[in-house]
Amino acid sequence: MGLHPLEFSECYLDSPSFREKIKSHEAELDKTNRFIKELYKDGKNLINATKQLGMAQRKFAQCLGEFQFEYIGDAKTDDEKCIDESLQEFSSFLKNLEDQRELMMRNITETLMKPLEKFRKDQLGTVRAERKKYEKETEKYYSSLEKLLNMSAKKKEPQLQEADSQVETMKLHFQEESLTYVCKLQEIQERKKFECVEPMLAFFQTVFTFYHQGFELAKDFDHYKKALQINIQNTRSRFEGARSEVYDLMKRIREAPQEYRQTSPISCEGYLYVQEKRPPPFGSSWVKRYSTYVTKQKILHMVTFDHRSGGKIGETESVTLKSCLRKTLDVLDRRFCLELEITDRPGTVLTVQAMSEDDHKFWMQAMDGKEASGPYLGRTYSKERGIDAQLNNVGLSFMKNAISAIETRGINDQGLYRVVGVSSKVQKLLSLMIDEESNEVDLSTSEDWDVKTVTSTLKLYLRSLPEPLMTYGLYKEFICLAKGGSPESRIQAVHCLVHKLPERNRQVLGLLMKHLAKVAAHSKHNLMTVANLGVVFGPTLMRPQEDTVAAIMDLKFQNIVVEILIEHDEKIFTDAPESCPPSPPAQIASAPTRQSKKQSRQNRPLAVYNPQALDIHNAVADGSSLTADETSMGSNESVSSQSSSASASELPAEKSDHVSLSASLSSGSNSRAPLAGASCSATGASAETQAGSTAAASDEEKPEESVTSRKAKAVYPCEAEHDSELSFQVGAIFNGVTQSREPGWLEGELEGKRGLIPENYVEML
Repeated sequence: MGLHPLEFSECYLDSPSFREKIKSHEAELDKTNRFIKELYKDGKNLINATKQLGMAQRKFAQCLGEFQFEYIGDAKTDDEKCIDESLQEFSSFLKNLEDQRELMMRNITETLMKPLEKFRKDQLGTVRAERKKYEKETEKYYSSLEKLLNMSAKKKEPQLQEADSQVETMKLHFQEESLTYVCKLQEIQERKKFECVEPMLAFFQTVFTFYHQGFELAKDFDHYKKALQINIQNTRSRFEGARSEVYDLMKRIREAPQEYRQTSPISCEGYLYVQEKRPPPFGSSWVKRYSTYVTKQKILHMVTFDHRSGGKIGETESVTLKSCLRKTLDVLDRRFCLELEITDRPGTVLTVQAMSEDDHKFWMQAMDGKEASGPYLGRTYSKERGIDAQLNNVGLSFMKNAISAIETRGINDQGLYRVVGVSSKVQKLLSLMIDEESNEVDLSTSEDWDVKTVTSTLKLYLRSLPEPLMTYGLYKEFICLAKGGSPESRIQAVHCLVHKLPERNRQVLGLLMKHLAKVAAHSKHNLMTVANLGVVFGPTLMRPQEDTVAAIMDLKFQNIVVEILIEHDEKIFTDAPESCPPSPPAQIASAPTRQSKKQSRQNRPLAVYNPQALDIHNAVADGSSLTADETSMGSNESVSSQSSSASASELPAEKSDHVSLSASLSSGSNSRAPLAGASCSATGASAETQAGSTAAASDEEKPEESVTSRKAKAVYPCEAEHDSELSFQVGAIFNGVTQSREPGWLEGELEGKRGLIPENYVEML
């Protein structure tokens, strides 16, 4: 279990458990700060003490290997799992360098030291400053609150009003600072995933280039490097989406905090001052307690908690309520008081004081409090309703109309579905299209509406439905399956859940997925890969009933589900599932990462990574900056979901490597290996093919054995680039297969022609 999400609604409750969660986040960031400072110190040793490089480098490797990231939520995506393990990977590379006694390094300051130190000072330093402000506002608010509550109610009304106004102002400042601090804490927790790892990649590029060991050294690490780059891209992209959702939720809570005050449908929580009577002549004292009232059982749990004593929590006391009455000022010289009659203590009356008038009304309503005029009904809140979109024939007609227009006029437009239209035009078009009397506009031929307006309108229609297309009822099941299991089991589980949807929902979802599959097929032109489409449509098609930070942290798993639907739309929506597995458990510790071919780390070379050659940040922030070659690396595959592609070590390489190597590296080898020379694509690989590739990977893990006149089956399609190579499709059977003298290649016969076959494209029969 990772760090607990910090809910903005808890900023207004300020409960003991909330303070404990904040402490765990602060401890994690302090640990990260210490880690970066230690890393910085070790890096300086590498630069300033060449004679001590071996010792400093081993210490540096040890520091990397021992550190692990903590993540918010109860599970990690495949991308986060790979990022989490990346530091251990880097550690093993450094140990390899130490064994080889290669002592030369350059540019460490620019590629590693400055980015990490900048992150520590700019981000972690900001959090520490916010922490001091938060603690200061806490002290000011609760001190002024106690002073206010101790004021006599007999003072003049202007004095009381002025005191109330001052406390209310301090309360707003405290709550505002609490919201800002909580948001910043969680933002940095998410940001450090890529801010800490990316400089490491740059560092390995510098080291590897300096050693000048050429392309042969880079080749062994190439599969992992590419996967990690995509992991970082996906994680950064999801971070941006989740951050915007978090800020939007914070804004909504700030505007109407009372709507989010009820943290549970069965209980109410908040602080109350409880009067404790003492024997004469000592009178009575008032003790602040965090109270939880269970409505159905009428049980009030109270625990003593003082914010100013280091957050020490006292023992919990529980009482059963018989009745609740409003305490009048003629009986007690304190405002906002309630008189609670206790069932398990006959004749005992407990007097409590709320924090404010609104808080007083809240507790009166929760405890079914009585006044002279009868039960207190309290306030009621209602949320405004947006556009009245419905999943009816009119809506289905609009979907077909919009999809036809997009596929006819803009299937190759760069950033399709990511580039948004003008809000007023989008609203106008949607209102027009869901109106039964005026929805006969043919968007395929109309010049009044551009493509980005049509795509934005389609998304707005789906978001405006009373219930998301994939329903509230199945939301948790979809999320759970994305958090665990093998790629094949995820596909099967999604297949089964889709056929649990209402008929109309499944019909519209199938129509949309078929369309998105076509969009992804043109990703070399429009730059909208399956992963990018998952980011766009995950929150549109799936969302929980309650807006919380924890739900926003599950956005990344929504994307995985949508990626599976796009990649396997034909299978999922055409055929009914043959058998369905039992529902997954409610909580899964962590999502398993992709299983790649394990190789010996003793002689594994370093990563070659150059942020100037491939600007990951710009590629994620602006899809239009990607070139066609860069996009081709993952045009139709989703690395995060791993539902239609094999592991990184098993994936065939694309025609051109998008990472630019220096001339000294690229001239290091002339050997033709299938990972670098073959022009093959795994785009069309089916689920059955993946199973075959896994088996192939298992064979590769075994000790090497000679291949003599055996048969083999193609698990990926391949197009030959030389006369000596064979072209083939998935499922092709090769006869007379033998080991080639060229590393990584086999020789075999297909349709009367004998030639070379990439070894990692087939499985032996």
